[in-house]
Amino acid sequence: MATFEKLNKRLTQFIEKQPMFFVATAGREGRVNVSPKGMDTLNVIDDTRISWLSLSGSGNETAAHVIETGRMTLMFCAFEGSAMILRTYGNAEVLYPRHPEWEKSVAKFPDIAGSRQIFTLEIDLVQTSCGTGIPVMKYQNSRAEKELVPFFEKMGSVGVEKYWRKKNVLSIDGNPTGIIDNE
Repeated sequence: MATFEKLNKRLTQFIEKQPMFFVATAGREGRVNVSPKGMDTLNVIDDTRISWLSLSGSGNETAAHVIETGRMTLMFCAFEGSAMILRTYGNAEVLYPRHPEWEKSVAKFPDIAGSRQIFTLEIDLVQTSCGTGIPVMKYQNSRAEKELVPFFEKMGSVGVEKYWRKKNVLSIDGNPTGIIDNE
């Protein structure tokens, strides 16, 4: 195991090569959340900041936790090639589509239907470990591009907001996610 205060070129290249990553957050109380993420939704801004585009889904735990504590860990695993696990720890902020900086920030990502937030992690620790316990698996395709994105494209913006109101306003622990202003 090795620790670093920030990313370097080798670690950044490793992150950018991975087809998926995991986000872990927790509030002061309640459940810990770990979510797998994929597609072209991650952006290494510099050696101490990573942003990622959150797509609509059945829950919105990450936003509720970031509002409450800010704590976030991103984990990347090598499923192909040399074994390694990389974790970035720090505090995150959340940006919603209603924010004045949204258009500028979302322009750094592909246009994806159902995009609901951008999280930016300010890294305070990077840790690598061997990863030899991770299975070797071959990437085949993205379910999101074939299932998730068309689902939200068909809804349109009005339908997506209705979906957010139904499924994304509160976390499973009943905490506000901030997805809809004043709710």
